Amino acid sequence: QVQLVESRGGLVQPGGSLRLSCAASGSIFSIIAMGWYRQAPGKEREWVASITSSGSTNYPDSVKGRFTISRDNAKNTVYLQMNSLKPEDTAVYYCYLGSGRMYWGQGTQVTVSS
Repeated sequence: QVQLVESRGGLVQPGGSLRLSCAASGSIFSIIAMGWYRQAPGKEREWVASITSSGSTNYPDSVKGRFTISRDNAKNTVYLQMNSLKPEDTAVYYCYLGSGRMYWGQGTQVTVSS
């Protein structure tokens, strides 16, 4: 089985920055993509970033120019660098690994507030 362990989130002021990490371990035979979703209170889960096995990245308009996804293949780790954070970015952030099925991290709380 695959395990995804996310770093701790945190409380950040509007305009601040935070970096999340997600370390993968286990029997991974092939990876289609890795990325991040988030879920705010009372809202449906929203996709926020992806990176394919070839290194291509994608983002929705809501985070373009502010968030950057990257990976460290040697550490089997994917990162989400979040800059210029807004209160509407407040959510639980979940990393995922897409292979033959979807694997999910445990989720980490990011709160953007004054």
